[in-house]
Amino acid sequence: MCRSAPHAVIFDLDGTLVDTAPDLAAATNALRAHHGLAALPFEQIRGQVSNGGSALVTLALGLENGSDEHEQARDFLLNAYEQKVAVHSRLFSPLDVWLHAWQESARPWGIVTNKPRRYTVPLLDALALTPGTLLCADDLSVKKPAPEPLWEAARQLGVAPERCWYIGDHVRDMQAARAAGMLAVAVGYGYISEEDDYQQWPADVWFATCEELVAALDDHRSQ
Repeated sequence: MCRSAPHAVIFDLDGTLVDTAPDLAAATNALRAHHGLAALPFEQIRGQVSNGGSALVTLALGLENGSDEHEQARDFLLNAYEQKVAVHSRLFSPLDVWLHAWQESARPWGIVTNKPRRYTVPLLDALALTPGTLLCADDLSVKKPAPEPLWEAARQLGVAPERCWYIGDHVRDMQAARAAGMLAVAVGYGYISEEDDYQQWPADVWFATCEELVAALDDHRSQ
């Protein structure tokens, strides 16, 4: 697929647009403290954030998904997170400056995330983010890596999928973008574990840093 100028830009949320790891790490360590365990290093937690709450429970307590104990621990973690969903979370810099300029020029943008709406909306409200479309994990019957949420986002923005860039920090983001016919943009600054190599994901383009991503977006903003 050619690297054409986007008519719309759609982001994954955690680890791509917003740095939510500090608040999720605090919730993870609150779970460990509840079980009398010492806090884990931030970087160890950060690499698992994009894998969701169940992965954070397994990291924190060693409990595999499917057990009653795991579900109870997951509820504790998510309740702790919900109470402090936007204490330290911020837009990645310089995406914050770029996004302001993109919105000022009335260009369409959106968010497609596997984060449930109950956590997403308070976070976006706290950050004063108003995407043209927002698709969360519980909005449709399927979620990424299925392409349907991306198709629905494009429909709501009034832009053909092939004129959209979808930007993400997980292999499922690239799988969803490819299946949806969007330009699949992988970023290496997000929540990627040491065992994972984002340059091996099925993307169309790869950016190691947020600065490199914004430079590429700036190249196309005037087009």
